[in-house]
Amino acid sequence: MLLTPVLPFPFISVPGNFPHLESPSFFLIRSSSSPSMDTNPQPKKVAVCGGGVIGVCTAYFLSKNGASVTLIEQSSVACAASGKAGGFLGLDWCDGGPIASLARASFNLHRSLAQELNGSESYGYRPLTTLSVSVTESSSSSSYSSSSNRTGPIPSWVDGPAKSPRTIGSTDSTAQVHPEMFTKTLLSKAMEDYGVELVIGKAERVEMAEGKTIGVVLEDGREIGAEAVVLALGPWSKRFSVLGSLFRVYGIKAHSIVLEPKEANRITPHALFLTYYPAQGGKPMDPEVYPRPTGEVYICGMSAQAEVPDDPEQITPVPESINALKRVAASVSSHLVEGEAAVKAEQACILPCSEDDVPIIGEVPGIKGCYVATGHSCWGILNGPATGAAMAELVLDGHASIVDLRRFDPRRFASALKK
Repeated sequence: MLLTPVLPFPFISVPGNFPHLESPSFFLIRSSSSPSMDTNPQPKKVAVCGGGVIGVCTAYFLSKNGASVTLIEQSSVACAASGKAGGFLGLDWCDGGPIASLARASFNLHRSLAQELNGSESYGYRPLTTLSVSVTESSSSSSYSSSSNRTGPIPSWVDGPAKSPRTIGSTDSTAQVHPEMFTKTLLSKAMEDYGVELVIGKAERVEMAEGKTIGVVLEDGREIGAEAVVLALGPWSKRFSVLGSLFRVYGIKAHSIVLEPKEANRITPHALFLTYYPAQGGKPMDPEVYPRPTGEVYICGMSAQAEVPDDPEQITPVPESINALKRVAASVSSHLVEGEAAVKAEQACILPCSEDDVPIIGEVPGIKGCYVATGHSCWGILNGPATGAAMAELVLDGHASIVDLRRFDPRRFASALKK
């Protein structure tokens, strides 16, 4: 299951003071004499395009704060990176960088959402101890050791040739969710308690009247009236010419496997960030291992920049990358070797990255009532709640208080275009 993108809208020029909007655009401009799709200003009607974690979090906080929200998704909710990510959460892992405040606010929101939604039961929220460990690949079963032969904080199930253990996150500063379950739980709550409507369909164009957004038209002719539209489309944001001409969002293809050990009760809640040395030598790799309370173990890595296909269903894993992750699993633990653990999934997804490696969150320059939220890279699950909460404040109040969004404003790219 992979996210099907909302395809580019028809090429129609948009007048204005922003050079990037003079190129073909997906907007349809209605004259002032045309009937508006939405004449009732209360509650504010908002259409959110994109059913991944960013779009769902935005829909959740908008609706919780009184907006009438329609979530538009062509395929199924959380079927792309939001369903294939690791779900690791770090409080201070982004400190010192441009997203530090966003990450800290979002980590704390995850904690409060888990209390509100019974996250430990409904989507596998739990605090973790996080370790940095060095592992050298070995194909010999004799490389597995008993717990009496290990030192430091290495848990007993990590019985491969692990060295140099170091605690890099405590249960106060690191945690996890199952990303697909989290996203779907949040949407269910929003639909049941706050009236969010989920529409399955392909958005064809955003409509405007007198310079303001008035709704979204679907390919089948349905019209979704809205005073604001939020485009939360991950790596497919560039398919929209009004966005693609303003900034570049590129994709990082990340691979992962999901294993189900026979003795799942032996696997403790320790996330592992590895420095992994392949047997054949060469540059070390940096895979990650996340045991889940479901009894599964998620292992990811083997990431590289890749083209974003028009059809997300075309995203398939590279067999060599999947085999490398299986070797990592076998080197880490005898509980994760073939025969001791079933392979539940072999998968790949595309992570959205901006050209300056900073998320893009804010109103599209020159397009009143049209907003964008994308470019979260590998921190999309962590930063989903704060992004959604900030976007809800921006749409409903005109500014965000939970996080200062100035660093993420898409106008930074418009300014660069004018130079």
